[in-house]
Amino acid sequence: MDENQKYEVIKKLVDTNGNKKTAALKIGCSDRHINRLIKGYQEQGKSFFIHGNRGRQPAITLPTDTKQLILDLYRTKYSDCNLTHYSELLKEKEHISVSVSAITSILRKEYILSPKANRSSKKAVKKALKAIQSKTKSKKKAAIIQSSIMDLEDSHPRHPRCAYFGEMLQMDASLHLWFGQFKTQLHIAVDDATGQIVGAYFDEQETLNGYYHVLYQVLSNYGIPYQFFTDNRTVFEYKKKHETSLEKDTFTQFGYACKQLGIDIRTSSVAQAKGRVERMFGTLQSRLPVELRLANVTSIQQANQFLHTYIKKFNKQFALPIDSIKSVFEMQPDSDKINLTLAVLSSRKIDNGSCLKYQNEYYLPVNSQGIAVHHRKGTTAMVIRSFNGELFSCIGEQVYALELLPEHKLSSKAFDLATIPELPKKKYIPPMNHPWKQASFEKYAKSQLHRKDVA
Repeated sequence: MDENQKYEVIKKLVDTNGNKKTAALKIGCSDRHINRLIKGYQEQGKSFFIHGNRGRQPAITLPTDTKQLILDLYRTKYSDCNLTHYSELLKEKEHISVSVSAITSILRKEYILSPKANRSSKKAVKKALKAIQSKTKSKKKAAIIQSSIMDLEDSHPRHPRCAYFGEMLQMDASLHLWFGQFKTQLHIAVDDATGQIVGAYFDEQETLNGYYHVLYQVLSNYGIPYQFFTDNRTVFEYKKKHETSLEKDTFTQFGYACKQLGIDIRTSSVAQAKGRVERMFGTLQSRLPVELRLANVTSIQQANQFLHTYIKKFNKQFALPIDSIKSVFEMQPDSDKINLTLAVLSSRKIDNGSCLKYQNEYYLPVNSQGIAVHHRKGTTAMVIRSFNGELFSCIGEQVYALELLPEHKLSSKAFDLATIPELPKKKYIPPMNHPWKQASFEKYAKSQLHRKDVA
């Protein structure tokens, strides 16, 4: 019962000399307490019924300055934290001890929700924001509110699936504690039409090597897809500022391999546009770590071996049947073509010893008969490191094998009498049916650089 109602009951009781038992029933107290209320009314009047804590802040109330600091820190330094983590960071970094529920209440008054907020919370805040938006007359304020409403929409909006299997593969990598004690990157490619994982590979970082392994699985198991859909914030658009080495320009390397195969690459600056692969990572993060732990997987090699069987099991449970959807994958390339296409290309100069230096080792270009071929100092050569690690060199219009030059000979003709003279060994030289010419690769690299500058 509120204070004013108690006052009215007691006032009427005293003025009319009414029944105390009836008053006790209305207020919900004993007869003895009614006597106390009558005495207080007669001595102090209406002020007796005002509660002693009226206008007094509770002892556990956070100061206004602290509330504002919590709000400002979340908007700037700790943005996008889930609120449990934010509470821990406040205690550890800012020495502010506050509960998760208190943080939720502070942020909710500003219509800020946790990234882990459920659907009902988002719906309630959206409704409140729309009500405010309908009442405001300021276009600027209405635009700000509309932006807040958009932030509450599904971060991975759904879109119709592609019509055919192999029409578009979404690719990405996810850093997570998949196994062991350290986080690793899982690279995957997901078919948009069926939701099937067509390639998966673990690596320590998000690398060109990881995506090459995924592409190798796609080419070996299915064939050549029509299109890859990736974000342009990672390996596909990565290039250090003022980086002159094309070997480290991973977008150009991956793009050049796809160009040889006739695969289109579509990129987006909005990572959430790849809803299919992003939601796939959500499912994998809740299932795959448990499976890896039960299989006692502790290394990347073991994890990649485990993926071969697990992905088949996963696709059987979650992907749409391939038989009911037409495939537009082109014919699978042979293993030699895949090996030579998924190559890393880099430019080198021939030194005055007719050798070129690659990864701190000296190599000598040799022809198919195993005989060394000499070139003038300063001649430009393109080193081709194939997918299986074999090294070739393209100089002008000709492709050569590269032979490692040891620091010392293993034997001496003068002092080792039993030494058999070494004859040149024949070398495998791939046919010049790939656009490995220096001019062709540099032209493609310049076109990618121009595209980035325009963007």
